[in-house]
Amino acid sequence: MKIIFFGTPEFAIPSLRMILQEGYEVAAVVTAPDKPGGRGQQILSSPVKKYAIQKSIPVLQPQNLRDKEFIDAIKNITPDVMVVVAYRILPPEVFTIPQRGAFNLHASLLPRYRGAAPINWAIIRGETETGVTTFFLKEKVDTGNIILQARCPIGEHETAGELHDKLAEIGSGVVLHTIGLIEQGKAKPIPQDNSLASSAPRLTRETGLIDWTADATAVHNLVRGLSPVPAAYTFLGDSMLKLYRTSIIDKTVSDKPGTIMKADTQLHIATGNGVVNIHELQKEGKKRMDTASFLRGTQVAPGQRLHSKKNSQP
Repeated sequence: MKIIFFGTPEFAIPSLRMILQEGYEVAAVVTAPDKPGGRGQQILSSPVKKYAIQKSIPVLQPQNLRDKEFIDAIKNITPDVMVVVAYRILPPEVFTIPQRGAFNLHASLLPRYRGAAPINWAIIRGETETGVTTFFLKEKVDTGNIILQARCPIGEHETAGELHDKLAEIGSGVVLHTIGLIEQGKAKPIPQDNSLASSAPRLTRETGLIDWTADATAVHNLVRGLSPVPAAYTFLGDSMLKLYRTSIIDKTVSDKPGTIMKADTQLHIATGNGVVNIHELQKEGKKRMDTASFLRGTQVAPGQRLHSKKNSQP
């Protein structure tokens, strides 16, 4: 089995590692082009490219996936299968090349949470279970026939970052099993039930703004669903606060939404229905820290309020 692997972020590396460990031939890795980033805008390579270079795998980095030179390079490799894990949307000119098909690993139980941010939205919407799915590519995104799925519980306080790492490891096993089924001619893909579909759109800056009129559960789920990046945020006076960990103190007691009810070693905030306790946060221009450390360096008192925009009275 000759494989071309498509992937860019850290999430894809466990799958690529597993494929190599099992002795499959990865003829090439396709990943995002290098781009400037970090201090000094140095040119940075993707995590998958760095890993591929360590393993002496040829790397392709097309700007345009419909570029004739890129498509010809893929055809010349004559892959048996393409494996796609956290990469861009492939056009039919590319994913129809391999003789045994192209499949994607998606971090949800499709058809639930189709889209760019399935891990985040599953937590934000209060799901207690998610999982991963492999499916054969079709032109319409995340709609292809399902090959395999694996389920995974979501903990009450689990963050998107923690769930991301779990699903990356679970997914690597599902990817390997999927390759084996295809190799043996035993894959039996099942069409998705579109009536059960839900969306997981790309996260925007507005996604992370905390609405304190929502109930405590919704606020807690938003915080953990966006932790550690891009992070849910609010404002104390003219300072933005990013929140990383919270818990629910009460689901019924309340005050004016956003009101600070306790500020000693803990920071309790009233919501539209209930109270949340902030455990980890980051003040604009400062490092991420636990609440006790934050309160030692910032004057905060009960009765002050958190807001949805800068320069509101604290």
